[in-house]
Amino acid sequence: MVTVQFLPDDITITAEVGEPLLQVAHRAGITIPTGCLMGSCHACEVELEGSTDPICACISAVPPGVNPVVINLYVDPTW
Repeated sequence: MVTVQFLPDDITITAEVGEPLLQVAHRAGITIPTGCLMGSCHACEVELEGSTDPICACISAVPPGVNPVVINLYVDPTW
């Protein structure tokens, strides 16, 4: 099990490595906006702490070798 922390609200939940991020967020009561569900519209972009580039939550999973996984949520006001 891996601890996943969603910021800025500091919501923490446990998850399995490889579990889809949208599924983990849903179990935590968090809604991540989505559009295409294929990673091309970028509506579901989140920041994974330690990474320099945002990731699309709709096509990403809990990564191995990171504990805790810290995800910074933000909404693009222009989307």
